[in-house]
Amino acid sequence: MNRFPMNTSMADASPDKDKILGSGKFGSPIDLRRIRHFLALAETLNFRRAAERLHMAQPPLTVSIQKLEEYFEAKLFVRDTSGVSLTPAGRAILAEAKKLLVRGSHLRDIVKNTVDGTEGVIRIGFTGSTIYGMLQRLLPAFRLKYPRVELALRESTSVEIMLDLENNLFDVGLVRVPLLQSSPAKLIVLERETCVAALPRDSVLAQKDALKLSDFADEPFVMYSPTHAAGINAVVRLACQQAGFVPRVVQEATQIQTVLALVEAGFGIALVPSITQRVVSPRIVYRPFTDYPSSASIGLGFAYMEDMESPAARKLREMACHIYM
Repeated sequence: MNRFPMNTSMADASPDKDKILGSGKFGSPIDLRRIRHFLALAETLNFRRAAERLHMAQPPLTVSIQKLEEYFEAKLFVRDTSGVSLTPAGRAILAEAKKLLVRGSHLRDIVKNTVDGTEGVIRIGFTGSTIYGMLQRLLPAFRLKYPRVELALRESTSVEIMLDLENNLFDVGLVRVPLLQSSPAKLIVLERETCVAALPRDSVLAQKDALKLSDFADEPFVMYSPTHAAGINAVVRLACQQAGFVPRVVQEATQIQTVLALVEAGFGIALVPSITQRVVSPRIVYRPFTDYPSSASIGLGFAYMEDMESPAARKLREMACHIYM
């Protein structure tokens, strides 16, 4: 079906949108509209009926077929007193002409859907923290609404995600905030939370229902890497500083999953995002703080480069804002 109605007064024009597939003997593009004309005449074998089907006058159709024959340097139809019939050359290209028209329509659909944001690929960088809720909440809802958009996911650190956004390696970043490095990327904070204590189950402090930060003054700390997890490292140090002590760091890690594994192994205690309590382990106990400072809050954010945002990525951002804000 012709999804792009033709202006009958321009029946023999060759709009660029129809010259998108194939090339002729001398490198000129195939006019898909002439292919539609060819197929209409091949199916009706009658110029008048073909012209009526195409909603055009008969003389421009005749000219269009003549130009197509000039293009192929071969007669495609036999015209005599008994009517119109396909030549061997016309029969030879009939099946491919149908495929060509379908491909042309399909390509236009792809372009239209991509511009609309309902088709394409979104390259998403996500930090480990998002696996405890954000990914499960946002991505299934987006895939349900936009099933033709492919989501290409890769786990990384917040620092690396922001750099990769600048270098156009990601379209979207789901990152842990605060971020200490400057970046031209836009950042929308979607979730706010505080930190809780993650303790080995056999720790003396694990016997308390609630803790003060000062209770950790003499405890060994599993700390986040100041290079690859600078934001949450700074937040934990700030919270400890406001409680009157400097944490005694015995081990560093980049990802929260690794921090928890080290706590499980008995290396020390850690401050972790409150959402991490969804990770249940028989060897870890989580405890809230009675005096956790609001100035040391953390969260998760949606990062993107405004001047490079694709329509599909914009729809993901809009859905994230609708869900969380």
